[in-house]
Parts: sequence; C-alpha cells; structure tokens
Amino acid sequence: MCTPKKYLVSTFGCQMNDHDSEVMAGLLEGMGYLPAGEGAEPDIILINTCCVRETAENKVFGLLGRLRRVKEARPETIIGVGGCMVQQYETARRIKLRFPHVDLIFGTHNLPELPRMVRQVAEGRGRVFEVLPEGCEVVENLPRRRVPGLKAWVAIMYGCNNFCTYCIVPHVRGRERSRQPGDILGEVKRLVAEGCREVTLLGQNVNSYGKELAGGYDFAGLLELLEEEVEDLERVRFMTSHPRDFSDRLIKVMAGLNKVCEHIHLPVQAGSTRVLQLMNRGYSREDYLGLVERIKTALPGVSLTTDIIVGFPGETEDDFRQTVDLVQRVGYDSAYTFVYNKRTGTPAAKMDMQVDDQIKSRRIQELIQIQNAIAVNKNQAEEGRALEVLVEGVSKGNEDRYSGRTRTNKLVVFPGCPELVGKTLPVKIIKGTLTHLEGKLGGQ
Repeated sequence: MCTPKKYLVSTFGCQMNDHDSEVMAGLLEGMGYLPAGEGAEPDIILINTCCVRETAENKVFGLLGRLRRVKEARPETIIGVGGCMVQQYETARRIKLRFPHVDLIFGTHNLPELPRMVRQVAEGRGRVFEVLPEGCEVVENLPRRRVPGLKAWVAIMYGCNNFCTYCIVPHVRGRERSRQPGDILGEVKRLVAEGCREVTLLGQNVNSYGKELAGGYDFAGLLELLEEEVEDLERVRFMTSHPRDFSDRLIKVMAGLNKVCEHIHLPVQAGSTRVLQLMNRGYSREDYLGLVERIKTALPGVSLTTDIIVGFPGETEDDFRQTVDLVQRVGYDSAYTFVYNKRTGTPAAKMDMQVDDQIKSRRIQELIQIQNAIAVNKNQAEEGRALEVLVEGVSKGNEDRYSGRTRTNKLVVFPGCPELVGKTLPVKIIKGTLTHLEGKLGGQ
C-alpha cells in the first residue's frame, strides 16, 4: 500500500497571501498530498512570499538557506517558492541562481497551474521557473483547504490600480480584477452551510470592487446582496479600504445593514497633504478628516484602525507633527505603524531627501507611544458595558478562559466553557488593556 505524500505551506505576508496559501493547499490535496503533521517530513515544501516589507524578504531568504540542509538529507523533497517576491522577475532570478536546491519558482499569476508544475518536477523533468508578467481573468472554483471554523476569508477582487509611490503591490498582483457577485455569493453560502458565521471580504482596495464589471455592480451593492441572500451569516467584515474610493453611498448602505460590522480599516499613511501627494494617495488631509467625520456620524461607536508610514522621503518634522495631530484627532482604536523602507521598482525608492534612520526611529517610537495611550483609553472606555461577542474558542495560553471578538473587532477574554463556542453572547467588560478586553458573561 502506497503511503500518501505530505505537504507543508509556509506563508508570509497579508490576508491575501493566507487566502492564496489555502488555494495552494487545496490544489496539492487534489493531487493526493496530505498535510504534514507536527514532526513529519514533508515531501513538498511551498513558501508563499511577501515583498511589501524588507523584513519579510529577509526571513524568506533565511528560510531558503536553511532548507538547503533538508534537500541534502532528502533530495527527493520538492521545494518551491511562490507569491509576491517571485513576481518581481529579478528577485525570482536571484532565487534561482542563489538557491539551486529550489525546484519550483512561480509567480502570483501562475497559481492555477501549480499541479502541472509540481508534476513536472516530480517526474524529473527539471526545475520549473514560471513568472507570468500579467494577471489573467479570475479563475473560479479552485480548490481551497480552509481550517474548519467560524470565520473565513473570501477574496472579492485581485490586484490594484492605485500605484502609490511606495507600494510594490500593483506590480506583483497586477491590475484590479473583480469576481462576479454570483460567484462570491455562492462561496459565502457554501461556507455558511459548513458552519461559518463570519466572513472577511478581501481585496487590495475593496471600495473599487466592480468598476470593471458589466451591470453597474459596486461594493455597497455586494454588501446588500450578502445581507439579503445569506440568512445564517452573522457578520461581514472587509479589508482593505482606500479612503479615496470610500463613497457616501457606501457609508449610507453600511449604516442600514445589520450584518456588516462597525469596524473599518482605513489606511491614512500620513497626516500631511504634502506627503500624501508625494505618496500619490489621491486625497488630502482635509479629505480624510472629512471622511472620518461622515463615517462617525453615520456609524456611532464605529472602530477605526489604520496604517501609517513614518519617514517617507522628504517628510519634515512639520509633516510628522501633522501625522501626530491627525492620529490624535481621529482617535484610532489601533494602528499598524511602519518605518519607510525602499522597495526596488517603486518611484519612492528613487526620490531625493531620504530620511535618516535615526530620525525615523525616533519618530516611530513617539507615534507608537501616542497611539498606545489612545488605544488604552479607548479600551478602558468599554469598562462596564455589555458587548456582543462571537465566541471563537479557548484563549491562547490560558485554557480555562475563552475569547472572541466584538462587532468592532476588539478581542475579549472571559471565563467560559466549550459549549459556548460558536455562540454570540453578551459579555460585560470589567477591564480594558492595550491589547484586549477582559470580561465576564452576562449583560448589564
């Protein structure tokens, strides 16, 4: 009897990469591979890469170096690298030349062809190096291996048309391509039938969903469709939103829907109009603050989170102070803060007036301290309130406590039992911390 072969997929990067890794796993299982359990020796190892941050790239190169020993010990092991790093052709060539033990190198647009490429390597027909320069039409019905649970990612579109000057994503993910509403609806219905209660709609810019589709579809209409057509779906989230395309129609529609959660991730990137122009963001400081005001008016109690880049080329001390001021005015529940680093192939990498590393370090530490204080105050303001929590399971590192998230995406930890998992219950908040809320079951 033949022993089934095992696979391992290692993922770096964003939620879209997590989604792609589910497809990789599904395609491999369609070929007869099984997941490699802890301590098992995989017959194929795939690395799904990210190129947005230099740190992620360095981690990938380090892992590839360590996998050399795996290949030496078990030459039959197939080692493959895919994802955004590889979509940069020069980086893909660098991997090919520097790591001869890597058998398979494929770009983001080559994912549907994974089974054919794996068979080519397995049959001894040499290394595979395939990087399509452009994305094709969306390929539906690719198999996915999702971990069964209450929540799932659902990609609604691929690519990006914005070309922010610091960002490599449009170059590696291609131009925007939206899925048909019926295909998205069908996928969500299948997930709900399998026990899913919350979906997060994914796209580099979900607000521009449907612009290239016939029939006048838009993102607000998609949210309405899911609200009306998927009866047992409890919650809908989405990310990421581009402020430039966040329409008043979307705000109005969200305010009238029950399933769409009151949490919006709204990357600002900088608080200075001058820097925003250098970034090619397509809105001003005043535009952004006006949008925030309209959202807060229509959605009382909404949770806003953001992304901020510190030390963009040409950022002055005054520009930074404007960012600090904007953070304090908006009052974000949390923020992902990054020090700018050059990405080869982007206009910002060639800009003059690159900011000194010591200045960037000082600025980001100050910003983190300010945002942390805001987050603590926000969470402490929840003390004494009863919040609706979808119970997800045992809290990490504490087996006698359970955790879940509020509609505003705040993590809540509380005493519980296995029977609570999957239920939506009121939890009274007794303590707010920087990272989470602590509570007990029951209402007011």
